Amino acid sequence: MYRNLKLNTMRIKTIIIVLVTILLTVVLMQNRGVVRFTFLFSDFYVSKLFMLALMAGTGFVLGYLVGRPKKIRRLGGDFNEGDPERREHDTLSSEDKEYIN
Repeated sequence: MYRNLKLNTMRIKTIIIVLVTILLTVVLMQNRGVVRFTFLFSDFYVSKLFMLALMAGTGFVLGYLVGRPKKIRRLGGDFNEGDPERREHDTLSSEDKEYIN
């Protein structure tokens, strides 16, 4: 059952990516004219297609950087959760044992 859920999620994600890519391509192709672009104190004549593609690319890169998983920090040195060398058979003090009983 979990496998089917994961498979359906991947299909939905793929469909959304394809739809966004198609919509972006249509918007870019409809805006191929040249426009005046002012940056600080100078004017540039730049294609709308170039500016939209540049902004979309910048948005995708920033979205990837913000959305990627964070690195996991370890607390307490080199302890690994499945470490067979670690022994914690009797970690309770005698007072704690009396309280529990």
